[in-house]
Amino acid sequence: MIRENEVYKIGVLTKTHGVSGELCLSFTDDIFDRVDTDYLICRMDGILVPFFLEEYRFKSRSTALVKFEDIDTEEDARKMTGVEVFFPKALAGDAEDQFYSWSYFVGFGVTDEQSGYLGRIESVDESTVNVLFEIKRPDGRDFLIPAHEEFIRDIDHDENMIYVCLPDGLSNLYETDFDGE
Repeated sequence: MIRENEVYKIGVLTKTHGVSGELCLSFTDDIFDRVDTDYLICRMDGILVPFFLEEYRFKSRSTALVKFEDIDTEEDARKMTGVEVFFPKALAGDAEDQFYSWSYFVGFGVTDEQSGYLGRIESVDESTVNVLFEIKRPDGRDFLIPAHEEFIRDIDHDENMIYVCLPDGLSNLYETDFDGE
């Protein structure tokens, strides 16, 4: 069984393409092209399921046409539209200099040098120039911090933990808001 913390989201199957089972994959990370893999993982009815790639080709900088094994008709492909696509973290490697999409870190915990444990990254907001980690705090509320390499001190890929040193103002804001003061 594939667990949520073992994968990270790279895109969504948006629509069918042609009649032979091809699908359009709108992706935020092209790691499936940079790392040798035979499969991608799709969320089907709430379960993470591997689908083996027969072939793929890029349509644009953020879209690829993918053909999965045993998906051979437009009808079969239509059942997969709207499905989220994930990549296994284990295949992404853990070299410190390897590029990661920010979405790779969804599910990681975040610990600040001053404030301690902040919570888990629920999602990543890349809609603006400044990428933000959306963190679910232990009390259930959400908190945003900048996903900036300058603030990241260490990443423990085995324990899914990011160690940061937030600027004083942001760290103090978190502590004040978190404590309800």
